Amino acid sequence: MEATHAQDHGHGHPTGLMRWITTTNHKDIGTLYLWFAFIMLLAGGCLALLIRAELFQPGMQVVTPEFFNQLTTLHGLIMVFGAIMPAMVGFANWQVPMMIGAPDMAFPRMNNWSFWLLPVAAIMLVSSFFVPGGASAGGWTMYPPLFLQGGISNDMTIFAVHILGISSIMGAINIVTTILNMRAPGMTMMKMPLFVWTWLITAYLLIAVMPVLAGTVTMLLTDRHFGTNFFNAAGGGDPVMFQHIFWFFGHPEVYIMILPAFGIVSQVIPAFARKPLFGYASMVYATGSIAILSFIVWAHHMFTTGMPTSAQLFFMYATMLIAVPTGVKVFNWVATMWRGSMTFETPMLFAIGFVCLFTIGGFTGLVLAITPVDIQLQDTYYVVAHFHYVLVSGSLYAIFAGVYFWLPKWTGRMYDEKLGKLHFWLSTIFFNILFFPMHFLGLAGMPRRIPDYALQFADFNALATIGAFGFGLSQLILLVVVLKCIKSGAKAADHTWEGAESLEWTHLPSPPPYHSFVIPPIVK
Repeated sequence: MEATHAQDHGHGHPTGLMRWITTTNHKDIGTLYLWFAFIMLLAGGCLALLIRAELFQPGMQVVTPEFFNQLTTLHGLIMVFGAIMPAMVGFANWQVPMMIGAPDMAFPRMNNWSFWLLPVAAIMLVSSFFVPGGASAGGWTMYPPLFLQGGISNDMTIFAVHILGISSIMGAINIVTTILNMRAPGMTMMKMPLFVWTWLITAYLLIAVMPVLAGTVTMLLTDRHFGTNFFNAAGGGDPVMFQHIFWFFGHPEVYIMILPAFGIVSQVIPAFARKPLFGYASMVYATGSIAILSFIVWAHHMFTTGMPTSAQLFFMYATMLIAVPTGVKVFNWVATMWRGSMTFETPMLFAIGFVCLFTIGGFTGLVLAITPVDIQLQDTYYVVAHFHYVLVSGSLYAIFAGVYFWLPKWTGRMYDEKLGKLHFWLSTIFFNILFFPMHFLGLAGMPRRIPDYALQFADFNALATIGAFGFGLSQLILLVVVLKCIKSGAKAADHTWEGAESLEWTHLPSPPPYHSFVIPPIVK
């Protein structure tokens, strides 16, 4: 790999370790983001397996209740801010310049910095397990009554979230500037690939809500150390206000994690259906509508906090309204596949898995949007099932589809198709064994975030734990696939997938040169 790069640009770029630390190249930084996300996925996965090992049988078996709460908190934070978001930004770094015909990102040095902030924050989060009192145990939502107590780990978490937020804002500014200013001649906004569109809208969401998160965790910090009473009820503050501010960030955040996934799937499905994406303009408008609506639904996380009925009604209807543009998207993906000449390579399998399972997650979201139902199901495993169907079989599956789809382009080599298919089928079977029973556990009233449970829930929990270990171990296949592909994969064609239409497939060799488009392509 290094040799080819030296040929590409033969002007004294550092090699070895320094190449990676000092790089300002969008491909290198994209690769760093993706590897970081994968390491964090495995770290967050280990925490999840500990959680599931504890829940395998009723009674306290493996960990203490305090440690259990630390696991649930850190699992959430690591997966959201360490795995899903960096993976999506990795794709943006790799793909956006190539898809719009740009030589690189708009701010290459800032790009380097926005990546290198991540490991710092990640080390801070993970090392909080080893400080006195252990890691944060107030849930990933950093709930004040729990967060105002507790040791130094809570401060470390607040600081880590600040750093992660700065990284996200810088990444987002970079992506917006790149997309708006560096498109090739002839590439109008409505000719951009859908992945670029979804990332443009996501980046605006990031810029809008990350400062809100920064503000609210700063208030937590001052409550803890400087005698303010924003959220401390004893001093006249309001912990519910924290929830309002947090979820005003938190709900757009879940769309920050899913919109790029929609973008990836909208590139993969047309390529393997061998026909253009159905309803391109409606897809763009749907993405925009989802982003706008995401700002007015936040309090559906808080139906049980004593809201006035009129507010409950508003948030119920607004939440149900988001299902419309999302439904438009699902319809368009199905319509793209309709009568297409489909083949089922690994990226397509993950994309179809995404459409089917994400839709289940969407429907359970609609169930939870109905206020009276939500009051019953709030804080049960039904909620856990809902958001894992959206975030795992939604965001994570799209990430897998994207990895398999673009690996040949990135490395210039083909991945092992048999292993890829094995990864898909094992993941899908075990994923459903893991999370489908949770719907029933939730309906039967099993509360989440609790390390012990009543006897009647034992069978389904044992089933879910078996699914968890199967799903977790299946992810090691991906590691094998990627390493095997980089080392010894067969040479990939420049236009690997015949149905793929975007610029990186039609205008660039595999692997692409260090600077993709020195002379911008003319888009007709």
